[in-house]
Amino acid sequence: MKNTIILSLMLCSQLLLAKTIPAGPMLGHVGLKGANIWLVSPESGSVTISYWPKNDPQAVRQRTESVDSDYGNTHTFRLNDLEPGTTYEYRLAVNGVAETDQPTYQLTTQQLWQWRFDPPDFSVLAGSCSFENEKVYDRPGRPYGSDHEIFQQMATEDADVMLWIGDNWYYREVDYTMEQNLIYRVLRDRSRPHQQAVLHKFANYGTWDDHDFGPNNSGREFIYKHQALEIFKRFWANPSYGMPEQQGVFTKVSHNDIDFFLMDNRFNKSHENMIDGPDKIYYGQAQLDWLKNSLLASYAPFKIIVGGGQMLNDHHAYEGWDKYRHERDPFIQWLHEQKITGVMFLSGDKHHTEMLRANREGAYPLYEMTCSPLTAGTHSSKSGGDLDNPRLVKGSLVNEHNYCRFSFSGPRTDRRLKIDVIGKEGQQYWSTQIKSSVLSYNQVND
Repeated sequence: MKNTIILSLMLCSQLLLAKTIPAGPMLGHVGLKGANIWLVSPESGSVTISYWPKNDPQAVRQRTESVDSDYGNTHTFRLNDLEPGTTYEYRLAVNGVAETDQPTYQLTTQQLWQWRFDPPDFSVLAGSCSFENEKVYDRPGRPYGSDHEIFQQMATEDADVMLWIGDNWYYREVDYTMEQNLIYRVLRDRSRPHQQAVLHKFANYGTWDDHDFGPNNSGREFIYKHQALEIFKRFWANPSYGMPEQQGVFTKVSHNDIDFFLMDNRFNKSHENMIDGPDKIYYGQAQLDWLKNSLLASYAPFKIIVGGGQMLNDHHAYEGWDKYRHERDPFIQWLHEQKITGVMFLSGDKHHTEMLRANREGAYPLYEMTCSPLTAGTHSSKSGGDLDNPRLVKGSLVNEHNYCRFSFSGPRTDRRLKIDVIGKEGQQYWSTQIKSSVLSYNQVND
């Protein structure tokens, strides 16, 4: 009897010690032989990851590493001893104590298809403008964020990647007036229970727009931009952030045979009210030089340029690359001169979803898919002039909470892209298909 009581006390003690991860784990960049896994620990100290191939549970490997207490006890594990095309299971512990109920998570590395077989069919989800209410600090009146069940709908998708394309959290006035307050917002928003299933399931990548950078429409003038950059780097597990010659969040994401170029439209951006000219910067020359060389080096049938704000919309009064035409138009001309094939654009910000088509003389049309919002407020386009946009693809404008699904399929020489706009209950608002052969100069010449 005495031994039973002691054993029971020991078990209760272990349950009391067991820790629950408040945010994450979030699967970040996943490659052929490695993966990034991000989390927030409930306390300072260390976190341990135990992982093993799903088909070989005896081959357990383990790492213990310290969390970053300056950034909310965050940490990113960078596993480098995985094998291509393999599913792994993993568990976490905090200061030697396993999570409550010891949940098991999964990740699957990319397949080594090159020189062996056609690239796999796969899907990518995309969305922007995710607002989490906090009544005491929100604007008065009707809550701006709603329909958070869209994350549960997204988690049902058979997809590999989730692209967060800006306004992934919303700093408030109480946050961006002091640098030490910025971390509070991202910690609070990232820990919302309804987001966790998406963070667990897909390889998550992010770029930013104004609200997860600083104040509304902010850019290089934001006095805490360096702190905002450091926060972003510690709360995402992207492949990289900027280049030695230019700071920022821009990076390249390659999944199977598709390349996504995530751009930074904030860190170096001049104020939009500046008169357009060589000194007015949206991305900046160093970032554009990186993008140009990356496009030249890419063999991807679809080369998707991803930005927080719209890039091809010339028919609106809001922020966008069109207010920086001294920078934008030469880049568009460069695409034509260099005969870069397969280029598309993907953006967020607008609180509605739409596809734009920019026709070019002697070249294939440039398409931009804008996906917005996930949970932030929607607006009506009937009185805003959006429906009159000459570049708007008929039927593509959606004024409901939604996300976009990009499905890539077909053999290596004839890849196809299907885009679906999906609502919070799984309803399909709009759909289209584009073949990679359409985005080529052979098609134009024919």
